Amino acid sequence: MVRSKTASPPVAAPAARPSESVVLAAERPAAGSGEDWRYNPAAIASAYRGRYLAILRRLFDLIAPALSFGLILLWDRVTGSIARNEHRRAVQLRELLTNLGPTYIKIGQALSTRPDLISTLYLEELAQLQDQLPPFANEIAFGFIEEELGARPETVYDELSPEPVAAASLGQVYKGKLATGEVVAVKVQRPDLARRITLDVYILRGLAIWLQQRVKRLRSDLVAILDEFAARIFEEMNYIHEGQNAERFAELYGYIEEIYVPKIYWQYTGRRVLTMEWIDGTKLTKPKQIQAEGNDAKCLLEVGVECSLRQLLEYGFFHADPHPGNLLAMRDGRLAYLDFGMMSEIESYQRYGLIEAVVHLVNRDFESLANDYVQLEFLAPDTNLEPIVPALARVFNDALGASVAELNFKSITDQMSEVMYEFPFRVPAYYALIIRSLVTLEGIAIGIDPDFKVLSKAYPYIAKRLLTDPSPQLRASLRDLLFRDDSFRWNRLENLLRNARISQDYDFEKVLDQAFEFLFSERGAFIRERVASEVIDAVDALGQQSFHNLTMAFRERVGMAVNDGPPAVTRDAQNIEHFQRIVDILRETPGFNPLSLLPLVPQVLAKPETQRLGQQIASGLAQRAVARLIRYLLVRDVAIANSNDSSPIVSEAPKRVHDNAALLPPARSI
Repeated sequence: MVRSKTASPPVAAPAARPSESVVLAAERPAAGSGEDWRYNPAAIASAYRGRYLAILRRLFDLIAPALSFGLILLWDRVTGSIARNEHRRAVQLRELLTNLGPTYIKIGQALSTRPDLISTLYLEELAQLQDQLPPFANEIAFGFIEEELGARPETVYDELSPEPVAAASLGQVYKGKLATGEVVAVKVQRPDLARRITLDVYILRGLAIWLQQRVKRLRSDLVAILDEFAARIFEEMNYIHEGQNAERFAELYGYIEEIYVPKIYWQYTGRRVLTMEWIDGTKLTKPKQIQAEGNDAKCLLEVGVECSLRQLLEYGFFHADPHPGNLLAMRDGRLAYLDFGMMSEIESYQRYGLIEAVVHLVNRDFESLANDYVQLEFLAPDTNLEPIVPALARVFNDALGASVAELNFKSITDQMSEVMYEFPFRVPAYYALIIRSLVTLEGIAIGIDPDFKVLSKAYPYIAKRLLTDPSPQLRASLRDLLFRDDSFRWNRLENLLRNARISQDYDFEKVLDQAFEFLFSERGAFIRERVASEVIDAVDALGQQSFHNLTMAFRERVGMAVNDGPPAVTRDAQNIEHFQRIVDILRETPGFNPLSLLPLVPQVLAKPETQRLGQQIASGLAQRAVARLIRYLLVRDVAIANSNDSSPIVSEAPKRVHDNAALLPPARSI
């Protein structure tokens, strides 16, 4: 048996969250010599230019069976036999996609997770495309193992299953055991894979170019989207690159206790052979079996949603192919991710842009949402947004209904389609894989629980990011969310705090640090002014209420008539109620400790901004008190004059007094 290297230790899940710039370990092998294995459309076009016979033969292989299947479906509709023949047609579609090869099997895999698009019979058949495809011969697989690892399989592995335990679009998997006792999964690539995928990509790219040049209403950049998809497939064909992806994924998201990533055994891994830790688990699409094992499929699904949000919005390195075969429920309650061949990345400004778009959607701020589409590259910077804003308002106001949480991603994309056709939207390439990832995950969720709403589960994470992320973009989004028309929206803050405390690893002390840092920064000047105004209103209202209660108690004590009713409840009193509810929410928040606020008091009091804020509040309260006193005295003098002098000259006094009082600062009443 080959033992040229010492087995590398397992990848341990980090206890702390990693930094955003995770660097691949230096000892990992390079993913091939140079970059010759990566997708290169120019090189592919050069290789197939003039090879008309091969292209025509492949076109015939594609068009003839697809056209035949389409005619069969049309005949079923004409004869009214759709329901009777549905199972047979589902089998035929699965076999058709299987025969067309890996590129089209990927399409079938995507459809197999969409119970809202196709019927149950089609779902069950297409689900077999995930890991139940026809295997290729063992002799070919074992030959690849020998070529990649330098020894026959029986020499490399102590045990190896006589037949593959699973077969997917790009390879098949054997169960094996190393001499050191570890049980492993050995994935071996299909033969002639690169040639078949390269030819399909060349044909599809040519079709995309043809459509883009001739269909003017086509808003998506089909060529860029296809190039992005092809680049991911080419990366998926390099198992060394997949192993690197797995370890990077573990470094970024392994701190989540419920997430598990299998270990890669590098000394038994090559470009066409991957040896990784064997995972015993159950597909998420089998909730009854998961429940029988003592776990809850819905809880694991929420873990998957949380992890997906971190992938897309926190570090940007995301799993672009989370179909049921790649997500397993382990017996210990963890969710295992498999198959890291198709991964993608999203830039920092795009991540923040997506979060801002969700906030503006929740806030129904469609003007800002239109600007988000420019930032996210759906619209050109010089696009006239004036007609787009009311179109977004019309579409999303109809779609949102009572709550954003009632939406799913498919309904959002469906509602947006008409706007995208009407205006010059172009779907960027990076976004296509994001939608594929989210829609696939949502399809799994709908299969487990038809009422599962991904956005509803996502909002606690969004709320946590808004409260804790120090970036200027999200600080501005938080301000826009909490303030409107110069008034503070307490209900939004309550909602954020209530949702954020549900999110995993919510750090209340971090929220305090971010809040104080932002409040006393130059960017927080606007909020300090609003805070001062709200404090003045609240203290003034509380003072009036206390004075009224004290006066009424005194009059009752001395036997005087009590004619005045209690002050009417206004926004000031409601603000106090909001504040009390926020205090209650904080008390129920994990990690909240009132004593942790004490060290902050000296620091806050020492800041010059605090002193100016105190002076502003004191000055505002003094002005209120003086204005109220002057108004009371003037109105009292007028009342006495009216009772003692009824001459026409004196009767003009009330009007003059009213005019003078209008020049004074208004007194707030409850």
